[in-house]
Amino acid sequence: MIPAETLLRQTRLRFPGLDATDVSILPIEKGGSERKFYRIQFSPDQSIVLVNYIQGHAENERYVGIAEFLATHGVRTPKIFFHDPAAGLIWIEDLGERDLWSYRDEGWAIRRPFYESALEEIAKLHRVSAADSAEIRAELPAQFDAALYLWEQHYFFENCLGRHFGVDGRKLHELAHLPRLTQIAQQLESYPRMLVHRDFQSQNIIIRDQQAYLIDFQGMRPGLAEYDLASLLYDPYVQLSAAERKELLEFYRIKARVTDLDFAEKFQLCTMQRLMQALGAYTFLGLVQKNHAFLAHIPAALDSLAEVLTGIEGSEPLRRLLRQLPPTATT
Repeated sequence: MIPAETLLRQTRLRFPGLDATDVSILPIEKGGSERKFYRIQFSPDQSIVLVNYIQGHAENERYVGIAEFLATHGVRTPKIFFHDPAAGLIWIEDLGERDLWSYRDEGWAIRRPFYESALEEIAKLHRVSAADSAEIRAELPAQFDAALYLWEQHYFFENCLGRHFGVDGRKLHELAHLPRLTQIAQQLESYPRMLVHRDFQSQNIIIRDQQAYLIDFQGMRPGLAEYDLASLLYDPYVQLSAAERKELLEFYRIKARVTDLDFAEKFQLCTMQRLMQALGAYTFLGLVQKNHAFLAHIPAALDSLAEVLTGIEGSEPLRRLLRQLPPTATT
């Protein structure tokens, strides 16, 4: 970690016009990210966010290029003020502290416009054509294909069911190789792909002046729009009712001009995938990286996964196991 005084000195060098006699720097807690975020306050109404990332991680190093790409296509994101790749430092616009998650206890009449604004922004990304994204696609990580979908499934079995709930290896192998799960991975691979955020959930959406801004988009890659929708509408951090989900899905379909007859099925299968990925991540972050706060989100995600699986034929053995899990883990 770079000392705070060094970060302040670097900031003064890059932004001499913002220099002040009483400057404060405070860390910003940011989920399970390996990056470090700091708010540098020059005055009550003047601040900037500094990101310190680990060099050598391709995802971190893509952040600035993706931000510029998104801005070109009208997607609201924090402005990039300066990037020092040699030091692994990025100075970005401070959009404030209110993310979509922070409104979770408000009434639906207050939250709905924020969700709609977020869906408008993600629809802009989903509408970028293959031709207009050809250059950036060459720099992105592996696209969503059958191998990645299968990896997400195995991530769930290994970490959530195995590491967290102590399901034995023989049972895990049996479930992980259910023919229907392999078929789902292959089916999802067969659909045309567009650019997706990949982690489009409430804590990665900042609300400023009643409008949504996307952050943490460095995992962007070609995939299915329905995966992003599942990430937001089945976000384990925030519980939405079935009626609220239906309303937002219809809003997106109109905004994105969706006419795909497979939309509902793709959304259901992508929801299964996203919840498996999230459950694997919560367990890995909680038990391996010792960030135990993530473990609290496992029950909500498991409930949603069980709900979604009831509509997926061929998933019965997995549904039975989920019903048998203890209310608390064995580890």
